Amino acid sequence: MANVVVVGAQWGDEGKGKIVDWLSQRADVIARFQGGHNAGHTLVIDGKVYKLSLLPSGIVRGGKLSVIGNGVVLDPWHLVMEIDKLRGQGVEITTDNLMIAENAPLILPLHGELDRAREDMGSQSGVAKIGTTGRGIGPAYEDKVGRRAIRVADLGDETTLIARIDRLIGHHNALRAGLGIDPVNRDELLAKLREIAPQVLPYAKPVWKVLHEARLAGKRILFEGAQGALLDIDFGTYPFVTSSNVIAGQAATGTGMGPGAIDFVLGIVKAYTTRVGEGPFPAELKDDVGERLGQRGHEFGTVTGRKRRCGWFDAVLVRQTCITSGVTGIALTKLDVLDGFDTLKICVAYDLDGKRLDYLPTAADQQARCTPIYEEIEGWSETTQGARSWADLPAAAIKYVRRVEELIGCPVALLSTSPEREDTILVTDPFVG
Repeated sequence: MANVVVVGAQWGDEGKGKIVDWLSQRADVIARFQGGHNAGHTLVIDGKVYKLSLLPSGIVRGGKLSVIGNGVVLDPWHLVMEIDKLRGQGVEITTDNLMIAENAPLILPLHGELDRAREDMGSQSGVAKIGTTGRGIGPAYEDKVGRRAIRVADLGDETTLIARIDRLIGHHNALRAGLGIDPVNRDELLAKLREIAPQVLPYAKPVWKVLHEARLAGKRILFEGAQGALLDIDFGTYPFVTSSNVIAGQAATGTGMGPGAIDFVLGIVKAYTTRVGEGPFPAELKDDVGERLGQRGHEFGTVTGRKRRCGWFDAVLVRQTCITSGVTGIALTKLDVLDGFDTLKICVAYDLDGKRLDYLPTAADQQARCTPIYEEIEGWSETTQGARSWADLPAAAIKYVRRVEELIGCPVALLSTSPEREDTILVTDPFVG
């Protein structure tokens, strides 16, 4: 029995929510290992839409344990709001099917304030914005690394909590003074944390121990990440990245399990390319084709509502992320969005000042100068939407999928042809290999 890590292999928004939900019927435990409530997952089940941004996608399935690992930064107020919203949709959430790592750091109101102030400062100074969601994710990770974060376990001890607050606001008030923000109201923050603590602490557990015991018992664990590998703090298009490691290796450190617990890495990949916010995007289409992809794919962010930039499939980038995440197989999503195009293009290399590159360079100025080198491939007029077997696909669509496999050096394990859970073609079961 294999344990599976699911990672986005582009810039996020690849359709991880549906795939994780689809796989969760084979899993016993679903664990989030990084990010916060800045990335959204949309699940469509029997025509009912669930929008998640913090809770693991498996929470909508009965009989599964959902876990938020220590690699996640947790906004406790958003957590309670999301739980209440899902309960209103009929989803059962209890301390038996949801656990939160005791050592997960908290996102506080001051983090969001700092995040937004920095983005505003960048706009006013003419410096390009990073394009954050303004939800405090980055500042919360900074405090974690700076050893001044308030963690879930701290909510259970008043003396510790007060000491943590005093250390934290001593740092933040100096930053806020430089940004022209009023100092943190210590008593107000303490009161808010006292109020929210009883709603969060019942879920707090030593997640590393729970997962270890689950593994010893032969349980199948599905590790779920947020965003995409091209937003990884180390291997993404820095500085236009998120504030955590997104690649598959983080699944181990973000949950307290060793790397030996990972048996299969499934990379989620759209049949074309999208990106939200700022940063380089060599294959971006700023024409009618790009607009058509966006309209057909409903390319608007689940959390922010921001319009996504669209382009042809970039095999260079996906080949690169398959390497950095050690991807075993990919789940190719939104193939149906390409229905009706007479001709499709795939980016197979970049031109950088007359030199052909088979990877995206690290230097930001070089990334900005890369232009795509395309290969054309025949499109198809038939529909692929709702296909559940290879026999349901047009020959040209199969040819497209096979060429993608060749170019990225990784096989397709799953193929998704609509947002519906069952509209999925299984090639290789990641839990079996």
